[in-house]
This record gives sequence, C-alpha cells and structure tokens, in this order.
Amino acid sequence: MPDHVHLLLSIPPKYSVSEFMGYLKGKSTVMLFKKHANLKYKFGNRNFWAVGYYVSTVGLNEATIRKYIQDQEKEDIMSDKLTKKEYKNPFNG
Repeated sequence: MPDHVHLLLSIPPKYSVSEFMGYLKGKSTVMLFKKHANLKYKFGNRNFWAVGYYVSTVGLNEATIRKYIQDQEKEDIMSDKLTKKEYKNPFNG
C-alpha cells in the first residue's frame, strides 16, 4: 500500500511479538532513512511508523487472512474516495 503496510509473517516462538515488532519497526526505519534521506525532512523525529500494531494468530484461517490483505487495497481506495484528502499540492498550480 502507498501509505501503510500489511504483513503476514511467521515469528519463531523464541521471540515475543512486541520484541519482533520493535525490531522490525526500528531497523526498517533506520534503513529507509539511510536509503531515502529526504524522508528525514518529512519524518524528522523518526515517527515513521504508527504507535501500535494489530496482531492475530492465523492457524487454519491463513487463506482468509491472505484474502483480507489482498482485498484491503480495494477497500482503502473506496474509503479514500469518501475523504477530502488532497493528493496534489494546491500551491504548485
């Protein structure tokens, strides 16, 4: 997604979910800022990721969750059509 991430992943039992998410968010932010220095100006205080996250166990519902993630883009596009969000800078003409 252009403005958020959905992941379906497997975490080894020796790691807690919060430990893994802290590592994932921390390292990916450092890597993104290193590769795309211009993001530092937009996210100067490094609040690149949202504060929380959603976690659920998959078990037998893996196919259902995969479909949810794939369909999420369509739902986000539909909900964006209902907002007044501007995608173009109105000051650039």
